Amino acid sequence: MTSLNIILVPLLLGCAYAFTSKVAPTNGIRKIMSSSSLAMSSSSFDDIRIMVNGMPGPMATAAAEACLRKGLKLAPTAMTGPDIEPCTIHIVDVVSGKGADVKLIPSTKSEELEAAIAGMKEASSQVLAIDYTHPSAVNSNAEFYVKNSLPFVMGTTGGDREKILKDCESHFSVIAPNMGKQIVAMQAALENLAKDYPAAFEGYELTVVESHQKTKADTSGTAKAVIESLKTLTDNSDFVADNDVKMIRDDEESVSFGVPKDALSGHAFHTYTLKSPDGTVEFQLQHNVAGRTVYAEGTADAVKFLAKKIAEGNKPQVYTMINVLEEGALQ
Repeated sequence: MTSLNIILVPLLLGCAYAFTSKVAPTNGIRKIMSSSSLAMSSSSFDDIRIMVNGMPGPMATAAAEACLRKGLKLAPTAMTGPDIEPCTIHIVDVVSGKGADVKLIPSTKSEELEAAIAGMKEASSQVLAIDYTHPSAVNSNAEFYVKNSLPFVMGTTGGDREKILKDCESHFSVIAPNMGKQIVAMQAALENLAKDYPAAFEGYELTVVESHQKTKADTSGTAKAVIESLKTLTDNSDFVADNDVKMIRDDEESVSFGVPKDALSGHAFHTYTLKSPDGTVEFQLQHNVAGRTVYAEGTADAVKFLAKKIAEGNKPQVYTMINVLEEGALQ
Protein backbone atom coordinates (compact mmCIF):
# COMPACT_ATOMS: atom_id res chain seq x y z
CA MET A 1 0.00 0.00 0.00
CA THR A 2 1.31 3.42 -0.90
CA SER A 3 0.54 6.67 0.85
CA LEU A 4 1.60 10.13 -0.24
CA ASN A 5 1.67 13.13 2.03
CA ILE A 6 2.72 16.64 0.98
CA ILE A 7 2.49 19.34 3.64
CA LEU A 8 3.63 22.95 3.76
CA VAL A 9 3.95 24.25 7.31
CA PRO A 10 4.81 27.91 8.02
CA LEU A 11 5.59 28.76 11.64
CA LEU A 12 5.24 32.49 12.19
CA LEU A 13 6.27 34.03 15.49
CA GLY A 14 5.42 30.84 17.32
CA CYS A 15 2.01 30.38 15.65
CA ALA A 16 1.65 27.27 13.44
CA TYR A 17 -0.58 27.13 10.38
CA ALA A 18 -0.69 23.85 8.48
CA PHE A 19 -2.31 23.38 5.14
CA THR A 20 -2.31 20.78 2.40
CA SER A 21 -0.56 22.05 -0.69
CA LYS A 22 -2.58 22.21 -3.90
CA VAL A 23 -0.57 22.78 -7.05
CA ALA A 24 -2.35 25.01 -9.58
CA PRO A 25 -1.05 26.05 -12.98
CA THR A 26 1.12 29.17 -12.87
CA ASN A 27 2.54 31.33 -15.63
CA GLY A 28 5.49 28.95 -15.92
CA ILE A 29 3.47 25.73 -16.03
CA ARG A 30 1.23 24.96 -18.94
CA LYS A 31 -2.29 23.93 -18.08
CA ILE A 32 -2.39 20.19 -17.49
CA MET A 33 -4.53 18.53 -20.12
CA SER A 34 -6.91 15.69 -19.52
CA SER A 35 -5.09 12.39 -19.78
CA SER A 36 -7.98 10.93 -21.74
CA SER A 37 -7.45 13.51 -24.49
CA LEU A 38 -3.91 12.30 -25.09
CA ALA A 39 -4.15 8.61 -24.31
CA MET A 40 -3.32 6.08 -27.00
CA SER A 41 -5.74 3.18 -27.27
CA SER A 42 -4.73 -0.01 -25.47
CA SER A 43 -4.31 -1.74 -28.83
CA SER A 44 -1.61 0.81 -29.72
CA PHE A 45 0.67 -0.84 -27.17
CA ASP A 46 0.00 -4.46 -28.18
CA ASP A 47 3.16 -4.76 -30.24
CA ILE A 48 5.41 -2.80 -27.87
CA ARG A 49 7.63 -4.58 -25.35
CA ILE A 50 9.03 -3.04 -22.16
CA MET A 51 12.47 -4.16 -21.02
CA VAL A 52 12.51 -3.54 -17.27
CA ASN A 53 16.13 -3.44 -16.13
CA GLY A 54 17.10 -3.82 -12.49
CA MET A 55 14.89 -6.75 -11.51
CA PRO A 56 14.66 -8.55 -9.16
CA GLY A 57 15.23 -5.28 -7.29
CA PRO A 58 12.02 -4.05 -5.61
CA MET A 59 11.64 -0.78 -7.57
CA ALA A 60 12.20 -2.39 -10.95
CA THR A 61 9.84 -5.21 -10.03
CA ALA A 62 7.17 -2.73 -8.92
CA ALA A 63 7.58 -0.90 -12.24
CA ALA A 64 7.16 -4.15 -14.16
CA GLU A 65 3.97 -4.93 -12.24
CA ALA A 66 2.65 -1.42 -12.96
CA CYS A 67 3.35 -1.90 -16.67
CA LEU A 68 1.24 -5.07 -16.68
CA ARG A 69 -1.48 -3.28 -14.73
CA LYS A 70 -1.58 -0.46 -17.29
CA GLY A 71 -1.85 -2.74 -20.29
CA LEU A 72 1.79 -2.86 -21.34
CA LYS A 73 3.63 -6.07 -22.21
CA LEU A 74 6.99 -6.97 -20.72
CA ALA A 75 9.96 -7.90 -22.88
CA PRO A 76 11.00 -11.52 -22.37
CA THR A 77 14.57 -10.46 -21.51
CA ALA A 78 15.94 -7.81 -19.16
CA MET A 79 19.26 -6.68 -17.73
CA THR A 80 20.13 -7.37 -14.12
CA GLY A 81 23.09 -6.59 -11.87
CA PRO A 82 26.57 -8.03 -12.44
CA ASP A 83 26.35 -10.14 -9.28
CA ILE A 84 23.02 -11.78 -10.17
CA GLU A 85 23.09 -15.23 -11.74
CA PRO A 86 21.21 -15.59 -15.04
CA CYS A 87 17.70 -16.80 -14.30
CA THR A 88 14.06 -16.54 -15.33
CA ILE A 89 11.59 -14.91 -12.95
CA HIS A 90 7.81 -14.70 -13.05
CA ILE A 91 6.28 -11.25 -12.59
CA VAL A 92 2.64 -11.07 -11.46
CA ASP A 93 0.50 -7.99 -10.92
CA VAL A 94 -1.94 -8.95 -8.18
CA VAL A 95 -4.39 -6.19 -9.14
CA SER A 96 -4.93 -7.22 -12.76
CA GLY A 97 -3.87 -10.83 -12.41
CA LYS A 98 -1.55 -10.44 -15.43
CA GLY A 99 1.85 -12.10 -15.43
CA ALA A 100 4.94 -12.65 -17.53
CA ASP A 101 8.18 -14.63 -17.48
CA VAL A 102 11.36 -12.57 -17.86
CA LYS A 103 14.87 -13.89 -18.39
CA LEU A 104 17.46 -11.86 -16.49
CA ILE A 105 20.90 -11.42 -18.03
CA PRO A 106 23.76 -9.82 -16.01
CA SER A 107 24.98 -6.45 -17.29
CA THR A 108 28.45 -7.92 -17.78
CA LYS A 109 27.14 -10.10 -20.62
CA SER A 110 26.77 -7.19 -23.04
CA GLU A 111 26.95 -9.26 -26.23
CA GLU A 112 24.16 -11.55 -25.05
CA LEU A 113 22.06 -8.54 -24.08
CA GLU A 114 22.63 -6.84 -27.43
CA ALA A 115 21.63 -10.01 -29.27
CA ALA A 116 18.49 -10.29 -27.15
CA ILE A 117 17.56 -6.65 -27.87
CA ALA A 118 18.06 -7.17 -31.60
CA GLY A 119 15.82 -10.23 -31.47
CA MET A 120 13.12 -8.42 -29.53
CA LYS A 121 13.17 -5.54 -32.02
CA GLU A 122 12.62 -7.99 -34.87
CA ALA A 123 9.69 -9.59 -33.03
CA SER A 124 7.89 -6.35 -32.09
CA SER A 125 7.28 -2.88 -33.45
CA GLN A 126 9.11 -1.13 -30.62
CA VAL A 127 11.16 -1.98 -27.53
CA LEU A 128 11.53 0.54 -24.72
CA ALA A 129 13.54 0.17 -21.52
CA ILE A 130 12.96 1.11 -17.91
CA ASP A 131 16.05 1.61 -15.74
CA TYR A 132 15.91 1.05 -11.99
CA THR A 133 19.40 -0.31 -11.51
CA HIS A 134 22.14 1.24 -9.34
CA PRO A 135 23.65 4.75 -9.10
CA SER A 136 27.05 3.35 -10.09
CA ALA A 137 25.61 1.96 -13.34
CA VAL A 138 23.49 4.81 -14.70
CA ASN A 139 26.13 6.37 -16.96
CA SER A 140 27.23 3.11 -18.55
CA ASN A 141 23.59 2.03 -18.90
CA ALA A 142 22.66 5.28 -20.65
CA GLU A 143 25.54 4.76 -23.08
CA PHE A 144 24.34 1.19 -23.65
CA TYR A 145 20.80 2.35 -24.48
CA VAL A 146 22.08 4.97 -26.92
CA LYS A 147 24.44 2.49 -28.59
CA ASN A 148 21.58 0.02 -29.08
CA SER A 149 19.00 2.66 -30.13
CA LEU A 150 16.84 1.71 -27.17
CA PRO A 151 14.47 4.46 -25.91
CA PHE A 152 14.35 4.43 -22.11
CA VAL A 153 12.80 5.80 -18.94
CA MET A 154 15.35 6.21 -16.16
CA GLY A 155 14.29 6.58 -12.54
CA THR A 156 17.66 5.52 -11.15
CA THR A 157 19.39 8.41 -9.39
CA GLY A 158 23.09 9.16 -9.00
CA GLY A 159 25.90 9.14 -11.51
CA ASP A 160 27.11 12.09 -13.55
CA ARG A 161 23.78 13.67 -14.47
CA GLU A 162 25.27 16.30 -16.78
CA LYS A 163 27.04 13.60 -18.75
CA ILE A 164 23.86 11.53 -19.00
CA LEU A 165 21.94 14.48 -20.40
CA LYS A 166 24.72 15.27 -22.88
CA ASP A 167 25.07 11.64 -23.99
CA CYS A 168 21.31 11.32 -24.50
CA GLU A 169 20.48 14.75 -25.93
CA SER A 170 19.51 13.23 -29.30
CA HIS A 171 17.96 10.06 -27.90
CA PHE A 172 14.35 9.32 -26.93
CA SER A 173 14.34 9.18 -23.13
CA VAL A 174 12.60 10.31 -19.97
CA ILE A 175 15.10 11.00 -17.20
CA ALA A 176 13.88 12.18 -13.81
CA PRO A 177 14.76 11.75 -10.13
CA ASN A 178 11.11 11.20 -9.23
CA MET A 179 8.24 9.55 -11.08
CA GLY A 180 5.39 10.42 -8.67
CA LYS A 181 2.77 12.74 -10.21
CA GLN A 182 2.06 14.84 -7.13
CA ILE A 183 5.73 15.24 -6.28
CA VAL A 184 6.52 16.19 -9.88
CA ALA A 185 3.79 18.85 -9.69
CA MET A 186 5.28 20.14 -6.43
CA GLN A 187 8.74 20.31 -8.02
CA ALA A 188 7.34 22.26 -10.97
CA ALA A 189 5.62 24.71 -8.64
CA LEU A 190 8.83 25.23 -6.64
CA GLU A 191 10.86 25.78 -9.80
CA ASN A 192 8.46 28.49 -10.90
CA LEU A 193 8.34 30.03 -7.42
CA ALA A 194 12.14 30.27 -7.49
CA LYS A 195 12.08 31.71 -11.01
CA ASP A 196 9.43 34.32 -10.19
CA TYR A 197 10.68 35.26 -6.69
CA PRO A 198 14.43 34.63 -6.46
CA ALA A 199 15.97 35.47 -3.09
CA ALA A 200 12.51 35.85 -1.50
CA PHE A 201 13.93 33.90 1.46
CA GLU A 202 17.35 35.55 1.41
CA GLY A 203 19.24 34.92 4.63
CA TYR A 204 17.06 31.98 5.66
CA GLU A 205 18.90 28.87 6.85
CA LEU A 206 18.11 25.68 4.92
CA THR A 207 18.19 22.25 6.57
CA VAL A 208 17.14 19.01 4.89
CA VAL A 209 16.49 15.58 6.37
CA GLU A 210 15.52 12.61 4.18
CA SER A 211 14.83 8.99 5.10
CA HIS A 212 14.85 6.08 2.67
CA GLN A 213 15.11 2.32 2.95
CA LYS A 214 18.58 1.32 4.06
CA THR A 215 19.37 -0.26 0.69
CA LYS A 216 19.30 3.15 -1.06
CA ALA A 217 22.93 4.01 -1.69
CA ASP A 218 22.85 7.71 -2.58
CA THR A 219 21.33 11.01 -1.57
CA SER A 220 17.79 11.37 -2.88
CA GLY A 221 17.66 12.76 -6.42
CA THR A 222 14.31 14.34 -5.58
CA ALA A 223 15.88 16.11 -2.63
CA LYS A 224 18.65 17.44 -4.86
CA ALA A 225 16.11 18.81 -7.35
CA VAL A 226 14.02 20.49 -4.64
CA ILE A 227 17.15 21.89 -3.01
CA GLU A 228 18.17 23.64 -6.24
CA SER A 229 14.92 25.63 -6.14
CA LEU A 230 15.31 26.37 -2.43
CA LYS A 231 18.88 27.56 -2.98
CA THR A 232 17.57 30.08 -5.51
CA LEU A 233 14.87 31.20 -3.09
CA THR A 234 17.41 31.67 -0.28
CA ASP A 235 20.15 33.04 -2.56
CA ASN A 236 22.49 30.49 -1.01
CA SER A 237 24.84 28.63 -3.31
CA ASP A 238 26.88 27.16 -0.46
CA PHE A 239 24.46 24.34 0.37
CA VAL A 240 25.78 21.09 -1.12
CA ALA A 241 23.27 18.25 -1.12
CA ASP A 242 25.80 15.42 -0.96
CA ASN A 243 27.44 17.00 2.08
CA ASP A 244 24.68 18.93 3.87
CA VAL A 245 21.59 16.70 3.62
CA LYS A 246 21.06 14.47 6.63
CA MET A 247 20.48 10.98 5.23
CA ILE A 248 18.67 8.44 7.39
CA ARG A 249 19.28 4.82 6.43
CA ASP A 250 18.72 3.21 9.82
CA ASP A 251 15.38 1.53 10.63
CA GLU A 252 15.18 2.75 14.22
CA GLU A 253 16.01 6.32 13.27
CA SER A 254 13.53 6.17 10.37
CA VAL A 255 10.72 5.13 12.73
CA SER A 256 11.62 8.03 15.04
CA PHE A 257 11.38 10.30 11.96
CA GLY A 258 7.80 9.15 11.44
CA VAL A 259 8.15 6.26 8.98
CA PRO A 260 5.61 3.46 9.58
CA LYS A 261 7.29 0.17 10.43
CA ASP A 262 5.59 -1.59 7.53
CA ALA A 263 7.15 0.92 5.11
CA LEU A 264 10.76 0.56 6.23
CA SER A 265 11.63 -1.56 3.19
CA GLY A 266 10.33 1.10 0.80
CA HIS A 267 9.72 4.76 1.65
CA ALA A 268 10.78 8.34 0.96
CA PHE A 269 10.23 10.83 3.80
CA HIS A 270 11.64 14.33 3.24
CA THR A 271 11.53 17.47 5.39
CA TYR A 272 12.98 20.79 4.20
CA THR A 273 13.15 23.62 6.74
CA LEU A 274 13.76 27.33 6.12
CA LYS A 275 14.45 29.44 9.23
CA SER A 276 14.76 33.20 9.34
CA PRO A 277 18.01 34.76 10.63
CA ASP A 278 16.38 35.84 13.90
CA GLY A 279 14.62 32.49 14.38
CA THR A 280 11.10 33.96 14.52
CA VAL A 281 9.88 32.55 11.18
CA GLU A 282 10.14 28.97 10.03
CA PHE A 283 8.77 27.25 6.92
CA GLN A 284 8.66 23.50 6.43
CA LEU A 285 7.99 21.48 3.30
CA GLN A 286 7.31 17.76 3.76
CA HIS A 287 6.61 15.03 1.24
CA ASN A 288 6.28 11.55 2.67
CA VAL A 289 5.76 8.44 0.57
CA ALA A 290 5.25 4.97 2.01
CA GLY A 291 5.65 2.26 -0.61
CA ARG A 292 6.60 2.31 -4.30
CA THR A 293 3.30 2.29 -6.19
CA VAL A 294 3.19 6.03 -6.90
CA TYR A 295 6.62 5.85 -8.56
CA ALA A 296 5.94 2.60 -10.40
CA GLU A 297 2.70 3.82 -11.97
CA GLY A 298 4.29 7.13 -12.94
CA THR A 299 7.07 5.17 -14.62
CA ALA A 300 4.57 3.15 -16.66
CA ASP A 301 2.83 6.38 -17.68
CA ALA A 302 6.21 7.80 -18.76
CA VAL A 303 6.75 4.75 -20.97
CA LYS A 304 3.37 5.35 -22.65
CA PHE A 305 4.25 9.03 -23.10
CA LEU A 306 7.57 8.14 -24.73
CA ALA A 307 5.98 5.54 -27.01
CA LYS A 308 3.47 8.18 -28.13
CA LYS A 309 6.23 10.70 -28.88
CA ILE A 310 8.06 8.13 -30.98
CA ALA A 311 4.87 7.13 -32.84
CA GLU A 312 4.15 10.78 -33.64
CA GLY A 313 7.52 11.16 -35.33
CA ASN A 314 8.89 13.74 -32.90
CA LYS A 315 12.57 14.60 -32.83
CA PRO A 316 14.52 12.42 -30.35
CA GLN A 317 15.31 14.26 -27.14
CA VAL A 318 15.46 13.97 -23.36
CA TYR A 319 12.13 14.57 -21.63
CA THR A 320 11.44 15.08 -17.94
CA MET A 321 8.50 14.00 -15.82
CA ILE A 322 7.32 17.61 -15.88
CA ASN A 323 6.92 17.20 -19.65
CA VAL A 324 4.88 14.05 -19.00
CA LEU A 325 2.74 15.87 -16.42
CA GLU A 326 2.17 18.90 -18.61
CA GLU A 327 0.90 16.75 -21.44
CA GLY A 328 -1.63 15.03 -19.21
CA ALA A 329 0.03 11.66 -19.63
CA LEU A 330 0.07 10.81 -15.93
CA GLN A 331 -3.06 8.88 -15.03
